[in-house]
Amino acid sequence: MSRSYAIIGTGALGGFYGARLHRAGMNVHFLLHSDHEHVRRHGLRIESKDGDFVLPRVNVYGRAEDIPKCDVVLIALKTTQNHLLPALLPPALKEKGVVLIIQNGLGMEHDVARIVGPHRIVGGLSFLCSNKVGPGHIRHLDYGAVAFAEYSPEEKPRGITERLRAIGGDFERAGIEVELIDDLTLARWRKLVWNIPYSGLSVALNATTDELMKNPMTRELVVKLMREVVAGAAAVGRVIPESFVEKMLGDTDKMPPYRTSMKIDYENRRPMEVESIFGNPLRAAKAADATLPRIEMLYEQLKFLDERNRG
Repeated sequence: MSRSYAIIGTGALGGFYGARLHRAGMNVHFLLHSDHEHVRRHGLRIESKDGDFVLPRVNVYGRAEDIPKCDVVLIALKTTQNHLLPALLPPALKEKGVVLIIQNGLGMEHDVARIVGPHRIVGGLSFLCSNKVGPGHIRHLDYGAVAFAEYSPEEKPRGITERLRAIGGDFERAGIEVELIDDLTLARWRKLVWNIPYSGLSVALNATTDELMKNPMTRELVVKLMREVVAGAAAVGRVIPESFVEKMLGDTDKMPPYRTSMKIDYENRRPMEVESIFGNPLRAAKAADATLPRIEMLYEQLKFLDERNRG
Protein backbone atom coordinates (compact mmCIF):
# COMPACT_ATOMS: atom_id res chain seq x y z
CA MET A 1 0.00 0.00 0.00
CA SER A 2 1.41 3.39 -0.95
CA ARG A 3 2.14 5.92 1.77
CA SER A 4 0.38 9.27 2.00
CA TYR A 5 2.48 12.42 2.41
CA ALA A 6 1.68 15.82 3.88
CA ILE A 7 4.04 18.62 2.81
CA ILE A 8 4.39 21.29 5.50
CA GLY A 9 6.18 24.10 3.70
CA THR A 10 5.49 24.11 -0.03
CA GLY A 11 8.45 26.25 -1.02
CA ALA A 12 11.59 25.69 -3.08
CA LEU A 13 12.28 22.38 -1.34
CA GLY A 14 8.91 21.01 -0.20
CA GLY A 15 7.21 22.08 -3.40
CA PHE A 16 9.85 20.41 -5.55
CA TYR A 17 9.96 17.07 -3.72
CA GLY A 18 6.21 17.01 -3.11
CA ALA A 19 5.53 17.66 -6.80
CA ARG A 20 7.89 14.86 -7.83
CA LEU A 21 6.19 12.45 -5.41
CA HIS A 22 2.77 13.50 -6.70
CA ARG A 23 3.81 13.05 -10.32
CA ALA A 24 5.05 9.53 -9.47
CA GLY A 25 1.58 8.59 -8.23
CA MET A 26 1.93 9.14 -4.48
CA ASN A 27 -0.97 10.48 -2.40
CA VAL A 28 0.39 13.96 -1.55
CA HIS A 29 -1.26 16.82 0.35
CA PHE A 30 0.22 20.33 0.33
CA LEU A 31 -0.14 22.95 3.07
CA LEU A 32 0.26 26.48 1.72
CA HIS A 33 -0.18 29.98 3.04
CA SER A 34 0.28 33.01 0.80
CA ASP A 35 -0.22 31.22 -2.53
CA HIS A 36 -2.88 28.74 -1.38
CA GLU A 37 -5.61 30.16 -3.63
CA HIS A 38 -3.31 30.42 -6.67
CA VAL A 39 -2.21 26.79 -6.40
CA ARG A 40 -5.78 25.65 -5.78
CA ARG A 41 -6.79 27.27 -9.07
CA HIS A 42 -3.69 26.71 -11.21
CA GLY A 43 -1.67 23.91 -9.61
CA LEU A 44 2.11 23.71 -9.25
CA ARG A 45 4.62 24.60 -11.94
CA ILE A 46 8.12 23.11 -11.81
CA GLU A 47 10.93 24.35 -14.05
CA SER A 48 13.75 21.84 -13.77
CA LYS A 49 17.05 20.92 -15.34
CA ASP A 50 15.54 17.41 -15.51
CA GLY A 51 12.48 18.59 -17.46
CA ASP A 52 9.68 21.06 -16.81
CA PHE A 53 6.21 19.93 -15.77
CA VAL A 54 2.92 21.29 -14.46
CA LEU A 55 0.56 19.63 -11.99
CA PRO A 56 -2.75 21.34 -12.78
CA ARG A 57 -4.58 19.76 -9.85
CA VAL A 58 -3.06 19.02 -6.46
CA ASN A 59 -4.48 18.48 -2.98
CA VAL A 60 -3.98 21.88 -1.40
CA TYR A 61 -4.99 23.20 2.02
CA GLY A 62 -4.79 26.50 3.86
CA ARG A 63 -5.12 24.95 7.33
CA ALA A 64 -3.39 21.94 8.84
CA GLU A 65 -6.68 20.88 10.41
CA ASP A 66 -8.09 20.22 6.92
CA ILE A 67 -5.31 17.86 5.78
CA PRO A 68 -6.21 14.15 5.96
CA LYS A 69 -3.99 12.37 8.47
CA CYS A 70 -0.94 11.07 6.59
CA ASP A 71 1.64 8.32 6.97
CA VAL A 72 4.54 10.75 6.48
CA VAL A 73 4.57 14.45 7.31
CA LEU A 74 7.45 16.13 5.50
CA ILE A 75 8.60 19.32 7.25
CA ALA A 76 10.16 21.64 4.69
CA LEU A 77 9.59 24.92 6.51
CA LYS A 78 12.48 27.21 7.31
CA THR A 79 13.60 26.50 10.87
CA THR A 80 12.61 30.07 11.78
CA GLN A 81 8.99 28.86 11.51
CA ASN A 82 9.37 25.78 13.70
CA HIS A 83 7.49 27.52 16.51
CA LEU A 84 4.38 26.78 14.41
CA LEU A 85 4.90 23.01 14.46
CA PRO A 86 3.01 22.24 17.70
CA ALA A 87 -0.13 23.45 15.89
CA LEU A 88 0.70 22.09 12.42
CA LEU A 89 2.00 18.58 13.08
CA PRO A 90 -0.58 16.72 15.20
CA PRO A 91 -3.60 17.31 12.91
CA ALA A 92 -1.78 15.96 9.84
CA LEU A 93 -0.02 12.92 11.35
CA LYS A 94 -1.47 9.42 11.63
CA GLU A 95 -1.23 7.66 14.97
CA LYS A 96 1.74 5.60 13.76
CA GLY A 97 2.93 8.14 11.23
CA VAL A 98 6.46 9.40 10.70
CA VAL A 99 7.76 12.97 10.65
CA LEU A 100 10.43 13.52 7.99
CA ILE A 101 12.42 16.69 8.75
CA ILE A 102 14.20 18.07 5.68
CA GLN A 103 15.75 21.25 7.06
CA ASN A 104 19.15 22.88 7.30
CA GLY A 105 21.16 23.06 10.48
CA LEU A 106 21.45 21.10 13.69
CA GLY A 107 19.14 20.23 16.56
CA MET A 108 15.71 20.48 14.91
CA GLU A 109 14.87 16.85 15.67
CA HIS A 110 15.18 17.45 19.42
CA ASP A 111 12.48 20.14 19.22
CA VAL A 112 10.12 18.03 17.10
CA ALA A 113 10.62 15.04 19.43
CA ARG A 114 9.00 17.08 22.20
CA ILE A 115 5.87 17.33 20.03
CA VAL A 116 5.48 13.81 18.60
CA GLY A 117 7.95 11.65 20.54
CA PRO A 118 11.50 10.61 19.58
CA HIS A 119 10.68 7.33 17.83
CA ARG A 120 8.57 8.86 15.07
CA ILE A 121 11.25 11.06 13.53
CA VAL A 122 13.43 10.64 10.44
CA GLY A 123 16.03 13.30 9.62
CA GLY A 124 16.43 14.36 6.01
CA LEU A 125 19.08 16.31 4.16
CA SER A 126 18.55 17.88 0.78
CA PHE A 127 21.27 18.63 -1.74
CA LEU A 128 19.22 20.89 -3.97
CA CYS A 129 19.66 24.17 -5.84
CA SER A 130 16.10 25.40 -6.13
CA ASN A 131 14.20 28.66 -5.67
CA LYS A 132 10.54 29.59 -5.44
CA VAL A 133 10.20 32.30 -8.06
CA GLY A 134 6.45 32.98 -7.94
CA PRO A 135 3.14 31.67 -6.58
CA GLY A 136 3.20 27.90 -7.04
CA HIS A 137 6.25 28.27 -9.31
CA ILE A 138 9.53 26.52 -8.43
CA ARG A 139 12.75 26.69 -10.44
CA HIS A 140 15.13 23.74 -9.97
CA LEU A 141 18.65 24.70 -11.05
CA ASP A 142 20.87 21.77 -10.06
CA TYR A 143 21.36 18.68 -7.92
CA GLY A 144 18.35 17.26 -6.02
CA ALA A 145 19.57 14.22 -4.05
CA VAL A 146 18.33 13.49 -0.54
CA ALA A 147 19.75 11.54 2.40
CA PHE A 148 17.67 10.02 5.19
CA ALA A 149 18.68 8.79 8.66
CA GLU A 150 16.88 7.69 11.81
CA TYR A 151 16.85 10.13 14.73
CA SER A 152 18.32 9.13 18.09
CA PRO A 153 17.80 11.32 21.19
CA GLU A 154 21.25 10.18 22.35
CA GLU A 155 22.72 11.11 18.93
CA LYS A 156 23.88 7.53 18.32
CA PRO A 157 23.87 5.80 14.92
CA ARG A 158 20.59 3.92 14.45
CA GLY A 159 21.34 1.87 11.34
CA ILE A 160 19.20 1.44 8.22
CA THR A 161 15.62 0.56 9.17
CA GLU A 162 12.74 -0.79 7.11
CA ARG A 163 10.89 2.51 7.27
CA LEU A 164 13.97 4.31 5.96
CA ARG A 165 14.02 1.90 3.03
CA ALA A 166 10.30 2.38 2.44
CA ILE A 167 10.42 6.18 2.39
CA GLY A 168 13.63 6.11 0.35
CA GLY A 169 11.92 3.81 -2.14
CA ASP A 170 9.09 6.31 -2.64
CA PHE A 171 11.58 9.08 -3.42
CA GLU A 172 13.51 6.81 -5.79
CA ARG A 173 10.28 6.02 -7.67
CA ALA A 174 9.85 9.79 -8.01
CA GLY A 175 13.22 9.93 -9.80
CA ILE A 176 15.15 11.34 -6.85
CA GLU A 177 18.59 10.07 -5.89
CA VAL A 178 18.47 8.73 -2.32
CA GLU A 179 21.15 7.83 0.21
CA LEU A 180 20.26 6.02 3.44
CA ILE A 181 22.63 6.85 6.31
CA ASP A 182 23.09 5.21 9.71
CA ASP A 183 24.33 8.31 11.60
CA LEU A 184 22.14 11.43 11.46
CA THR A 185 24.50 13.57 13.57
CA LEU A 186 27.40 12.92 11.20
CA ALA A 187 25.18 13.66 8.21
CA ARG A 188 24.06 16.99 9.67
CA TRP A 189 27.66 18.10 10.37
CA ARG A 190 28.68 17.08 6.83
CA LYS A 191 25.89 19.26 5.42
CA LEU A 192 27.12 22.17 7.54
CA VAL A 193 30.49 21.95 5.76
CA TRP A 194 28.68 23.55 2.80
CA ASN A 195 25.95 25.52 4.53
CA ILE A 196 28.02 27.46 7.05
CA PRO A 197 30.52 29.09 4.66
CA TYR A 198 28.26 29.68 1.67
CA SER A 199 25.08 30.70 3.48
CA GLY A 200 26.90 32.98 5.90
CA LEU A 201 29.32 34.63 3.49
CA SER A 202 26.66 35.08 0.81
CA VAL A 203 24.87 37.43 3.23
CA ALA A 204 27.84 39.04 4.98
CA LEU A 205 29.62 39.74 1.67
CA ASN A 206 26.54 40.13 -0.58
CA ALA A 207 27.83 37.49 -2.98
CA THR A 208 26.66 34.51 -4.98
CA THR A 209 28.46 31.18 -4.73
CA ASP A 210 30.42 31.69 -7.95
CA GLU A 211 31.69 35.08 -6.75
CA LEU A 212 32.89 33.53 -3.49
CA MET A 213 34.73 30.83 -5.41
CA LYS A 214 36.38 33.07 -8.02
CA ASN A 215 38.06 35.43 -5.56
CA PRO A 216 41.21 33.86 -4.02
CA MET A 217 40.68 35.56 -0.64
CA THR A 218 37.06 34.51 -0.21
CA ARG A 219 37.78 31.02 -1.55
CA GLU A 220 40.44 30.62 1.13
CA LEU A 221 37.98 31.91 3.74
CA VAL A 222 35.45 29.29 2.58
CA VAL A 223 38.10 26.60 3.09
CA LYS A 224 38.99 27.84 6.58
CA LEU A 225 35.33 27.89 7.61
CA MET A 226 34.85 24.38 6.23
CA ARG A 227 37.78 23.14 8.28
CA GLU A 228 36.32 24.72 11.42
CA VAL A 229 33.10 22.75 10.78
CA VAL A 230 35.23 19.62 10.50
CA ALA A 231 36.84 20.52 13.85
CA GLY A 232 33.41 21.00 15.42
CA ALA A 233 32.29 17.60 14.15
CA ALA A 234 35.45 16.00 15.55
CA ALA A 235 34.73 17.54 18.94
CA VAL A 236 31.40 15.67 19.10
CA GLY A 237 33.01 12.44 17.91
CA ARG A 238 32.31 12.60 14.16
CA VAL A 239 35.12 12.31 11.60
CA ILE A 240 34.85 14.20 8.30
CA PRO A 241 37.84 13.57 6.01
CA GLU A 242 39.70 16.32 4.14
CA SER A 243 38.54 14.69 0.90
CA PHE A 244 34.97 15.75 1.76
CA VAL A 245 36.07 19.41 1.95
CA GLU A 246 37.67 19.04 -1.48
CA LYS A 247 34.48 17.46 -2.83
CA MET A 248 32.34 20.35 -1.56
CA LEU A 249 34.66 22.85 -3.22
CA GLY A 250 34.66 20.91 -6.47
CA ASP A 251 30.88 20.53 -6.50
CA THR A 252 30.42 24.25 -5.90
CA ASP A 253 32.85 25.10 -8.70
CA LYS A 254 30.56 23.17 -11.07
CA MET A 255 27.32 24.80 -9.86
CA PRO A 256 25.62 27.57 -11.79
CA PRO A 257 25.77 30.96 -10.02
CA TYR A 258 23.52 30.48 -7.00
CA ARG A 259 21.92 32.78 -4.44
CA THR A 260 21.66 30.80 -1.23
CA SER A 261 18.30 30.60 0.50
CA MET A 262 19.73 32.60 3.40
CA LYS A 263 20.71 35.41 1.03
CA ILE A 264 17.22 35.37 -0.51
CA ASP A 265 15.66 35.53 2.96
CA TYR A 266 17.90 38.47 3.86
CA GLU A 267 17.07 40.33 0.66
CA ASN A 268 13.36 39.84 1.32
CA ARG A 269 13.69 40.92 4.96
CA ARG A 270 12.64 37.52 6.24
CA PRO A 271 14.18 35.94 9.36
CA MET A 272 17.37 34.04 8.58
CA GLU A 273 18.14 30.55 9.88
CA VAL A 274 21.04 31.85 11.98
CA GLU A 275 20.40 29.76 15.08
CA SER A 276 19.90 26.37 13.42
CA ILE A 277 22.84 26.71 11.00
CA PHE A 278 25.29 28.66 13.20
CA GLY A 279 24.13 28.98 16.80
CA ASN A 280 23.28 25.33 17.46
CA PRO A 281 26.56 23.93 16.02
CA LEU A 282 28.55 26.54 17.98
CA ARG A 283 26.79 25.56 21.20
CA ALA A 284 27.34 21.85 20.51
CA ALA A 285 31.05 22.47 19.88
CA LYS A 286 31.36 24.64 23.00
CA ALA A 287 29.75 21.90 25.11
CA ALA A 288 32.52 19.61 23.82
CA ASP A 289 35.20 22.20 24.75
CA ALA A 290 35.87 23.23 21.14
CA THR A 291 36.15 26.82 19.90
CA LEU A 292 35.33 27.79 16.32
CA PRO A 293 36.41 31.47 16.15
CA ARG A 294 35.69 32.21 12.47
CA ILE A 295 32.26 30.63 12.65
CA GLU A 296 31.55 32.50 15.88
CA MET A 297 32.49 35.82 14.27
CA LEU A 298 30.27 35.08 11.27
CA TYR A 299 27.42 34.11 13.61
CA GLU A 300 27.70 37.41 15.48
CA GLN A 301 27.75 39.37 12.22
CA LEU A 302 24.68 37.53 10.93
CA LYS A 303 22.80 38.10 14.19
CA PHE A 304 23.46 41.83 13.86
CA LEU A 305 22.45 41.90 10.17
CA ASP A 306 19.33 39.84 10.82
CA GLU A 307 18.12 42.03 13.66
CA ARG A 308 18.85 45.28 11.81
CA ASN A 309 17.31 43.96 8.60
CA ARG A 310 14.02 43.12 10.30
CA GLY A 311 14.23 46.36 12.27
